[in-house]
Amino acid sequence: SEGDVVVSMLPADWHVPLAEMALEAGAQFVSSSYISPEMRALASKARAADARLVNEVGLDPGIDHLMAHWLVADYKASPAFDKANAVSFTSYCGGGPKVPNAFRYKFSWAPVGVLKALRSPSRSIRHYEELEVAHPWDALTRYDAPLDPPESFEVYPNRDSLPFMAEYGFGGDWQVKDFVRGTLRLNGWAEAWKDIFAEAPGASEARLQEIADKLLAENGYDKGEPDRVVLCVSLKAERDGTPVYHKTWVMDAWGDARGSAMARLVSVPVSWAVQSVLAREVPAGVTAAPSDPRLVNRWLDGVKGLAQRMTVVDHLS
Repeated sequence: SEGDVVVSMLPADWHVPLAEMALEAGAQFVSSSYISPEMRALASKARAADARLVNEVGLDPGIDHLMAHWLVADYKASPAFDKANAVSFTSYCGGGPKVPNAFRYKFSWAPVGVLKALRSPSRSIRHYEELEVAHPWDALTRYDAPLDPPESFEVYPNRDSLPFMAEYGFGGDWQVKDFVRGTLRLNGWAEAWKDIFAEAPGASEARLQEIADKLLAENGYDKGEPDRVVLCVSLKAERDGTPVYHKTWVMDAWGDARGSAMARLVSVPVSWAVQSVLAREVPAGVTAAPSDPRLVNRWLDGVKGLAQRMTVVDHLS
């Protein structure tokens, strides 16, 4: 019934069959994963059934969307807003061990998933031009995060960033200089992983599994070892080369007595989505993390309780 919610935290191929089952049973559906074209195709059916199929409500995608919606709304409401401004948007998120290891990464989820993500091409906008890259290491750059104290990371574009311009409320007539949703890694990551980069693209499924098993054995988390998640979402607008608006949401979280930061930051927002679905606070159809300012602010306040540090940095104040 509509009071039932199917929650899928299973591998990606399971979401659509489960969403279809939910539709047939007159139930609602929530998942933390990206909206696939097959999920998107269920939109009219869901609207007709007054069903809510909510996705992208974990950490990334999820919390990053909330921060992006907040920034765009804040910018549009500011005196600096002008569609002639050059706008730059960056969103970087990544997890790793709180105390860095030689490999600059530890596995909190199936290593095969991490390795397969390395084979995914990406699309983003860099200096007004569309940038398409076949592998993350072809577009690796340095990112100076406005943490306290400041810290630099290695970052690369993730998947296809371009559809998110409309999702975040960018005007079609805006001058977009940079737009990238990307992955953040500890400094030294590319160097530590270079043998994997060399082999992963051409590896068979069996060999990929073999590499994954070895990596997990060597770089799994020890019992009780704290992980760390860093998320920085930034919006900057420039007029004639001078910044007129520049703010960054910064989140730094780590594992504690409540468990790992990654688990907490993915699963708790999913539970808020379930509550919002049951309260009918989200529209029927297929949706991602909410853009409704009421929900955005409420959920971001909730995230403050999950992370050890979370703040908006105003670079111009």
